Amino acid sequence: MQSTLTSSHRPSPPLPLRFIGGVLLTMSVALGLFWTIMQPPVADFRAMALFLSVTAGISIIAGYLAYRSGLAQRARRISWLLLGGYALASILTFLNVWLTARLMFASQHDLLLATVLLVFAGGIAMSLGYFLSTTVTDYISELSEVAKAIARGRYDVRAPVRGANEVTELAHTFNLMAGQLQETDRQRRELEQMRRNLIAWAGHDLRTPLASIQALVEALADGVVEESDMQQRYLRTARRDIRALSLLIDDLFDLSQYDAGALELDRQPVDFGDIISDTLNRFAQLADSRGVSLVGRPVEDLGTIQVDVQKIERVLANLLVNAIRHTSEGGEVRVQARRDETSLLVTVTDTGEGIEPEDLPYVFDQFYRGEKSRSHATGGSGLGLAIAKRIVEAHGGVIGVESEPGQGALFWFTLPM
Repeated sequence: MQSTLTSSHRPSPPLPLRFIGGVLLTMSVALGLFWTIMQPPVADFRAMALFLSVTAGISIIAGYLAYRSGLAQRARRISWLLLGGYALASILTFLNVWLTARLMFASQHDLLLATVLLVFAGGIAMSLGYFLSTTVTDYISELSEVAKAIARGRYDVRAPVRGANEVTELAHTFNLMAGQLQETDRQRRELEQMRRNLIAWAGHDLRTPLASIQALVEALADGVVEESDMQQRYLRTARRDIRALSLLIDDLFDLSQYDAGALELDRQPVDFGDIISDTLNRFAQLADSRGVSLVGRPVEDLGTIQVDVQKIERVLANLLVNAIRHTSEGGEVRVQARRDETSLLVTVTDTGEGIEPEDLPYVFDQFYRGEKSRSHATGGSGLGLAIAKRIVEAHGGVIGVESEPGQGALFWFTLPM
């Protein structure tokens, strides 16, 4: 379904009425000047009014017929259309002046001289009109070439911007559209690449535990393992892999919901210090098992904030697990929070190996993990930080990371108060 856009300015009278009004106004002004300057007899004034009325009538009829026939839309070149208008205006001017001179000039020599001058003036007018109209049509042709290039997929081209008229404004608008198309194309390419990566990465992360479970179940079913202790070990391993699969599928579902705009927030007033304390208690045992010191406290009294408690706890949990996983034994993970009049800032700092500069722009991408081996022993599903980013942004906040190799990492996010 196609739609058209109309101007939002105050509506103007129809174009034919404006044309007729302009012709009648011009005739009135000419007759007024003729009466004021020449002080002609009434008979001469009537004759002049008759000549001007005939010329005005011819102009109105010719213009209206051209308008009704769609000549402006059917003309192959705008310059030809404008040249035709100049020619008609020159002919009408010639007839008016020549007929007037024919009646008023006593000398045949003066009439012939006026005729030559009128022909010359008409030719000059048409030449000048063609020259000026061609400059406009050439500019429009340049815009057309740029449009064709964009239609072929070259979104980096831009229209030249010259002058300050309507065509220049069109060029500005055209370039704005081209820039938006280029940005849309860039986002489309990124989404396409992300889709391919998602399929590849999800396939890898699903295939690995599934292959492990299949091997374990087949070993148990074939009776390869007979010792009870070994069977229990196989079952624990299978249960761990099943749990990893379940978490991965849950993360994929949540991420698809967030990307589809289906994230609903149940905002409730809460003391953010309680969120920090509860999350630290949840992961204290994990930190102890890895020999990592887990420290956290608000820098000041944070007061209450309206957030979805479960989702913000998930953000903080993802950042904590990520920091603990990448901090070696004897290291420290620290959580701090402070607020100002407009926002709350939360930081999670670790003393781990840090993040390589080439990895920093991608840490919040889906399935991205710095470990090229993609081992679950050192990395999760690669969705935790992507989910955290979407939750924070849904709250109107911003999330980011700062790191240098060997100097640990600092993840931070803000929430509006």
